[in-house]
Amino acid sequence: MTTNPADHPGREAVPPRVAVVVGAGAVGSFLGGTLAAAGWDVTLLGRRGGEAAPAPLVIAGPRGRRRSAPVRRVATPAAAPPAPDLLLLAVKMYDLAGALDAAGRWPDAPLMTVQNGVGAEAEAAAARTSPLIAGSLTTAVEPTPAGVARRRTGGLGIAPVRGDTAGLRHELADAFADGGLPTIACDDAAAMKWSKLLANLVGNATSGLLDMDVGAVWGDPAGFEIERRQLAEALAVMRAQNLRVVSLPGGQVRALLAGLRAPAIVARPALAFALGRARGGKDPSLRLRLRGGGSGPTEARWLNGAVADAGARLGVPTPVNATLAALVDEAARLPASADRWLRRPDVLLEACNGAAEPRVTPRG
Repeated sequence: MTTNPADHPGREAVPPRVAVVVGAGAVGSFLGGTLAAAGWDVTLLGRRGGEAAPAPLVIAGPRGRRRSAPVRRVATPAAAPPAPDLLLLAVKMYDLAGALDAAGRWPDAPLMTVQNGVGAEAEAAAARTSPLIAGSLTTAVEPTPAGVARRRTGGLGIAPVRGDTAGLRHELADAFADGGLPTIACDDAAAMKWSKLLANLVGNATSGLLDMDVGAVWGDPAGFEIERRQLAEALAVMRAQNLRVVSLPGGQVRALLAGLRAPAIVARPALAFALGRARGGKDPSLRLRLRGGGSGPTEARWLNGAVADAGARLGVPTPVNATLAALVDEAARLPASADRWLRRPDVLLEACNGAAEPRVTPRG
C-alpha cells in the first residue's frame, strides 16, 4: 500500500508498485482494478485505450458491494510505464502470442499468466527469459459501463513457473487479498492449472454444442454421462503426470469429484442443482462463443484439446475430450453443424461413445 507522508512526519512516501495489464477486458480490468484497490499503480493496455491520466474503475461484487480504484488506460506499449514491477497478461489463449509481443517492450519484467486451460506458461517461457508466475482465477466477471461486475464469489491461485518469484508471489497474494480477492500462493503451477482446467471443463463444451444451461446438461442422463466421462479422462491424465488436485479459493472441484463418486441417481440431481447455481447466471465461454454469434477461434484447443493432447502423449485414452474439442472447433467454423446436437444430449453422447473410460478417483 502507498504510505501517506502526513501519517508519518519526516518519512517519505513509499512509491507504489507498478503493474501493466495487457488486455483490458473483463478479467484484465478486474485484476488490475483489484491491485489498484490495494495501492498499486495500474495501467491497462488494450485496443481501446483512453486518457493516460488515472480514472476510476468500479468493481461491483455479487452481493452489491462496490469498490472503486484509479487505473490508467492506454492503447500502445509506448504509452505505458517504462519499468513495471509486474506484467499481467489477461487475454484469451488464442490472443496470447500478440500479448507476448506487446510484453516484449519489457523483456526483464516478471510476467504473470492468467489464461484458462493449459499451455500459456509454456508459450510464455518460450517467448521470454524473465521470471514467470501462473495464475488461476475462479470467479466469473463481466464488463459494465463503469468497470466490471463479479457474478459469483471465488478467488485466485498463484504459483511459480520460472525464476526467483517467491517474494513477488506472496506480495501479490497479499495485494489481491487486500483488494478484495481471496488469493493463495501454490507451490505447483502444473497441478494448479490442471485443477482449474477441471472446473473449466464443467458444462463448457456441452452447453455450447447443446445450447443448454449447465444445470440442464448435468440434469439430463446423457449430458451427465458426457460430463462425468470428460472429467474422468482429465483426472486420468493428471494421474499420469503425478499431479494432485489443488483446492483453489471458491473452486469446489474436490466437492464436485466427491459427488461424482456417488451413484448417478443421487449425484445427477444434486450436482445439476449445485452447478446450475454456481455460475451466478453467466454462461460458460464456449456457449457464449458458439451460441452468441461470435467469430474467430475458441479456447477448446486449450481445454478439452489439452486433455486429448496430453492423453495422446502419455498413452491415456481421452475419446470424449477429443470428440468435444473437435466438435466445438467444427461448430465455430460451421455454425450450422451444431444444430444436430441442439438440445439433444443423447445424440451428442452417441458421438462421444468410444474407448473404456477411467474411474473418477481424485488424488491429494
